[in-house]
Amino acid sequence: MTIPVLTFFNNKGGVGKTSLVYHLSSMFAALGVRVLAVDLDPQANLTAAFLDEDQLEEIWEDETTTSTIFDSIKPLLDVGDFAPVDYQIINSRLALIPGDLALSSFEDQLSGTWTDVLSETNKARPFRILTAFWRSAQEAATRFGADLVVIDVGPNLGAINRAALLSSNHVIVPLGADLFSLQGLRNLGPTLRNWREGWEKRRSSWTQPTFDLPDGDMTPVGYIAMRRGVRLTRPVKAYTRWLDQIPKEFRQSVLDQKVDPKTLPSIGTDPYCLAMLKNYNSLMPLAQEARKPIFFLRAADGAIGSHANAVQKAYSDFKTVALEIAQRIDLTLPESFL
Repeated sequence: MTIPVLTFFNNKGGVGKTSLVYHLSSMFAALGVRVLAVDLDPQANLTAAFLDEDQLEEIWEDETTTSTIFDSIKPLLDVGDFAPVDYQIINSRLALIPGDLALSSFEDQLSGTWTDVLSETNKARPFRILTAFWRSAQEAATRFGADLVVIDVGPNLGAINRAALLSSNHVIVPLGADLFSLQGLRNLGPTLRNWREGWEKRRSSWTQPTFDLPDGDMTPVGYIAMRRGVRLTRPVKAYTRWLDQIPKEFRQSVLDQKVDPKTLPSIGTDPYCLAMLKNYNSLMPLAQEARKPIFFLRAADGAIGSHANAVQKAYSDFKTVALEIAQRIDLTLPESFL
C-alpha cells in the first residue's frame, strides 16, 4: 500500500506556496497526522524554513551521508538506483527530506529520459529515473510511518516538476489575486493534462513492470487564494477584479470544464476554493526568528497584544483549511486531536 502524496503547485512564483507547505505540514502534524515533507524545489526554501544554518551546513557539506533528496537520487546519474535518505526529524509526527541546490543537475536527465523511454527496449532503467522521487519518498515515508507525503516544488513547468507531479495523487494550487496568477492557471491546467496523458502512455508501454510505479493521478483538489491587507478603495477594486475571475479560470483551465456564467459561483461560495487566507505578514518576522509556524508563536517570541490575537486567528484559519483538505483527499485524522 502506497502513501498518498499531496503537492502544492503553481508555475507562478510569489503566491506563498512554500509558506503554505510549511504551515500546513506543521498543522497536519499538530492534528495527529504523521507527515513527511519533501523539498523538490532546487532553491530549497522549504528546507531553509525548517532547518537553521548550522543544520543546513551540516547536511549540505557532509558527503558521507545521504541527507538530501539529491543525495538520494544521485546514484541514478551513474548506473545505480536511489539510496534511502536520512530524513530530518522536525518533531514526533513531522519529518523532512531536505532539498538541495544541486538538484537542478538532474533536470536534463529527467528531460531526456521522458523522451527516450518510449523507444527503449529495456524499460527498467528509464522508469527508475522517472520515478526516483516517488520511490525515494515512499521508502522514507514507510520508514517514518507517515500517513501523508507533502511536496513543495519550484514555480516552473520543467522536468523536475513533471517528475514530482507524476508522484502526486492530489494537487492544490496556491493563488494570488492578480493577472499573473490567472495566466499561471491557463498554463498549469493544460500542462497537468499533458503530463497525466503522457505518463499513462509511458506506463502502458511497459506491460510487465518489475517494480511499483506511481499512478500519476495529479487530481486537482482545489485552490487556496491568498488575501492581501489592502484598504484603499482603488487597490481593493483591482484586487477584487482578479479574485472574481478565479472560479471561472480554474474550471476552464485546470478542470477542463465548460462554464455557464449563469451558474458560476462567486469565489466566496466556490467549492473548489479551499480557503482565502491572510498573509499574516506582521507575524512572519517573529516566526522566522523563532523558527516555528506563525500559529505556534508565544509571548516569549514577541507575540503579544494584537500579535497574540493574530496568532490565535492564524491557528483557526490553518486548522480549518487542513480539515477541509483532509476531507477532500480522504485523509483520516485521529479523533483525539480534533
